[in-house]
Amino acid sequence: MGVKKYMAKKIYGVDLDQKVAPLIARDAVIECFRQAHCVDSGIAADDENMNQIYISAVIKKAFLDSGGDFDNPTKESIKKAIENLAEFAKNFRDPEIVKKHYDQIMKIIEKIS
Repeated sequence: MGVKKYMAKKIYGVDLDQKVAPLIARDAVIECFRQAHCVDSGIAADDENMNQIYISAVIKKAFLDSGGDFDNPTKESIKKAIENLAEFAKNFRDPEIVKKHYDQIMKIIEKIS
């Protein structure tokens, strides 16, 4: 009998079989947004540093607009921030893509301890 290896399900580097700290979830939001708005759109090759500055500014604004603290996020503040980010993204992304990324991040948020 062979031993079956268990592979944990990961999204944006977060192991969904583990509890998640709010900062890890926030960082997953950053990675999600980077992938959706830079890598998938093909602009990442242009200037990675500028893209990181842009992404950080947009995400920090989403936290600020929702009354959250980017540097000390809570489960609730992350939820509110991603709702703002989803609304922002709908202006120039396919709603199906936005929903897919939103749903992935919600799976991570559900694991916040």
